[in-house]
Amino acid sequence: MSEITLPQGTVRYRERGPADGPAVLFVHGFLGNGTLWDGVAERLAQRGMRTFQPDLPLGAHPIALDPAADLSPRGVARLIAAFAAALELEDVTLVGNDSGGAVCQFLLDTDPSRIGRLVLTNCDAFEAFPPKPFNLILQAARRPWLFRAAMEPTRATAVRHSPLAFGLLAHRLDPAQTRDWVLPYLTDAGVRRDAAKFCRGVDPRELTAVASRLRRFDGPVLLCWGKDDRFFKPALAHRLQACFADARVVEVDDARTFVPIDQPARVADEITAFTARVPA
Repeated sequence: MSEITLPQGTVRYRERGPADGPAVLFVHGFLGNGTLWDGVAERLAQRGMRTFQPDLPLGAHPIALDPAADLSPRGVARLIAAFAAALELEDVTLVGNDSGGAVCQFLLDTDPSRIGRLVLTNCDAFEAFPPKPFNLILQAARRPWLFRAAMEPTRATAVRHSPLAFGLLAHRLDPAQTRDWVLPYLTDAGVRRDAAKFCRGVDPRELTAVASRLRRFDGPVLLCWGKDDRFFKPALAHRLQACFADARVVEVDDARTFVPIDQPARVADEITAFTARVPA
């Protein structure tokens, strides 16, 4: 693990691959961390890419950020832009999942200067920010004392992996990994404060407005979408495709919301082919 100090605070991240490889920057969602992308990042690093997996301030990060930091969805997008600038990354392949995909859209709308191409796996878009019933979860998380009490049972693997929690989002889950996703929230008041800031800033009207401006991004876009997702269905990917100037959809079998966990090899293969594509 490495650390970097940004204006918003200290962020930990994982870096893999050769220093001169093309940069791939992964963005996870709420109550997750950079390990979501381990299986994909490892494969890409073996193919010569330089991958970055920051633990963003979305409730599973190990270090609370500055109490004054803007951690709304657009604020987190600015943090990612600051991360890329501090590491002097250029022509980045930005890859997002879940609410991290919404953050990627905010980044394109805020400062796409270092982004060369975009990959979105199953993620929030338009008014599905978040889709039901996750809107109730984010509403509860706006009150950290309330949501912490609701989260307490997730110390048990059976609860974390049940249909009431992460079991809805992936076919295959690792107990140690999901434990690392919930413990920071359960044990650190600063982490809970950061997560609440993000949740209070979630507004589907704002993300819908962002969608109307995505065509300004002139880089290629890949929508790599799990077909088994009950919440971010493939129809959402096709709707999002129409918002970009140059986008295509690839549907992935046997994958739910957490496509990089269910099908890491397929996602890595799609990103490899996508980054090798010669623009028309």
